[in-house]
Amino acid sequence: MPRRPDAPTALDDELERKVAVELFNYTWTLLEKAERTPREDDAMVHAAHASRHHWERIGTPLNHARGEWQLARVYAVLGRAEPALHHARRCLELCEEHRIGDFDLAYAHEALARAHVAAGDRDAAARHEEQAREAAESIAEAADREQLLADLANLYGAPDG
Repeated sequence: MPRRPDAPTALDDELERKVAVELFNYTWTLLEKAERTPREDDAMVHAAHASRHHWERIGTPLNHARGEWQLARVYAVLGRAEPALHHARRCLELCEEHRIGDFDLAYAHEALARAHVAAGDRDAAARHEEQAREAAESIAEAADREQLLADLANLYGAPDG
């Protein structure tokens, strides 16, 4: 019988947090890889979902939004528009629901822009790109703002690996 999502696990909170972080970072390692095998693409998807699952159990709404953003990026990089759009929308919903702004709100729009590019909808992509640029003006850290603008600059190119 499957375990309920709210059922206790054998992992204590500290270990579950560590697993969530490690899986998130592993996903980044695969995203940044210049060339991935199909098996590595699958591992990237599984790791991103597993990380998000653990954040759901142990994290905050900010962790949840960032996990949704990572899933949107993974699927966009793989050219899988429907799940990219789904997770990008969830990211934005979480940001709006929990009043998460700054870097994360800007990246929610970046995720939607990138997902719409994957779907071939340049008009929707352009709308979200503009919203990301507007949100970038409120990013407190200059380095975060520069990273967002760099990511937007390659929106129509080959993102990540």
